[in-house]
Parts: sequence; C-alpha cells; structure tokens
Amino acid sequence: MRIGVIANKKRADAGIVLKRLQRKAEELGFSLVTCEQTHQFLPDATHVEPNEFVHSIDLLMALGGDGTLLFCARLLNGAKIPIFGINLGNLGFLTSLREEELEKAMDAIASGDVRKSPRTMMHCKVIHEGETIREYRALNDLVLSWGSSVRIANIEVTVDNRPVTIYACDGLIVSTPTGSTGHSLSAGGPIVHPETTAFIMTVICPHSLSARPVVIPEQSKIRIMLKGSKELILAVDGQSGLPLTPGHELEIVRADHGVELLTLPSYSYFSVLREKLGWRGSST
Repeated sequence: MRIGVIANKKRADAGIVLKRLQRKAEELGFSLVTCEQTHQFLPDATHVEPNEFVHSIDLLMALGGDGTLLFCARLLNGAKIPIFGINLGNLGFLTSLREEELEKAMDAIASGDVRKSPRTMMHCKVIHEGETIREYRALNDLVLSWGSSVRIANIEVTVDNRPVTIYACDGLIVSTPTGSTGHSLSAGGPIVHPETTAFIMTVICPHSLSARPVVIPEQSKIRIMLKGSKELILAVDGQSGLPLTPGHELEIVRADHGVELLTLPSYSYFSVLREKLGWRGSST
C-alpha cells in the first residue's frame, strides 16, 4: 500500500511522530509518499511533485490539526482516496486520533479493521455579471462576513430558485454537517451529525429576532446575492479569502465527490463532542 503523508511542519513534535510513522510503515511493508510539504521529515520516503501526489497514493495520512485535514481534502480535489487524521495536539473534530494512537492506526490499516465515514463537500461558484470567476470546494463551511465596512450587509438567499428572504446581518455561513461544529456553532447554529445529508445556513448577528438557522437538503441549490453597498469577505474552510462586492453571487451545491475519513472502530463522535464541548453527565 502506498500511503501519502502530509504533516503540519509547525507542530513541535512533527519530526518525532513522523519517525515513528516511518518505523511502523517499514514493519508493515507500507510505502510512504511525500511531496514538498513533508519530505524534509521523511527523506527516505518516495518524493513526488505536488501535481503527481494524488495519483501516487492509495491512502492519505494527515498529521496535524483539523486545518491540516481540511488542506488534504482540498488537495484530493474529488479523488477517491480515504484520509486518516492524526492530531498532533489536542483532539480535533476531524483529526479523530491522538498521536499516541499512531501505531494502532497503522495496524488497523494493515488489517482493514477501520471505520469509514463518508462526508459531503460543497461546490461553490462565485459569479459576477453572469460569469463564473472562481470555484471552490469546501468540507467545512463557506463564510461571508465583515469586510472593509462596519455597515449592515443585505444578503438575499434563494433555495432551488425559490426566495427565502433578504437578511440584514453581519454575514452568513453555509456549512456541511462536518462543519456544523465550526463557525456555524459559534454563531448559534445546530450540531449536526457529520454523516447527515444536509446543509446548514446560519446568519451572523441578524438584525431580526426571528432569524434562525435553517437546515436544507443537500440536493438543493443555494443562491446568495449581495445587495446594498457593503463589501464582504468569502472564507472557504477558514483558508481562502476573497473580497466580494454587491452584485456578486454565490451558487452552492453538493460537490460531485465528497471525502471519506477513516478512524478506528472504537471511535465515537459523541465522545468527541463531550470532550471538546465540556459536556457533563452520564456517558452511558
């Protein structure tokens, strides 16, 4: 098996963990493949150019935090390659295993005793004057917020070409279930199990007490139109930033291909929620 490795080089213990990964891979007969981001830590691994990386691997290991895994999901660009996330730090919502479980994860890959978790991704077109000027894929969320002015934004939304409303607000979040515990949760959105087939639309600081998050079938097409005079910034999975002005539109649909995350059979999403959100009470 050819295992691609992407690690967050800024993590203090990344080098140590990758040496452990190398030893375990040799023990199990796995071939490790790296590109520019990680090769300095694994000089004995097969080194390929970034544009060849996805075509050279059977599985991708993301070592870092949730941001590293989001980077990996974008890097795959729809390729049907599963991702195993190992967190080099505090447990994440996406990187489901701690670094001390690395060897256990490698053994599970060798035996095939892994749990597969399919995740929906969004495909977003940015449209101006009828022309598509940018396209993005997002595993977590698309966030329209702030910009160069503190004025109120006016954002018109339609779902399947049917009007929803024009929100007077500070911004708008469209998230997948995977991203429901990110910006959306901070803005008052619901926690949605990541394998649910839906999108969540959450308004940021609405100027109406009746505005509430809306859960929408993932088969729907969401269209967002900027009105008024306020410039906003589009953030995709907390990474890419694009200034948008009134007249810009977003068209959001389910991406043709999502991503498959791997974890151990013992993994529990609700256990992660209890730990990350500090829930108390019975866990039985």
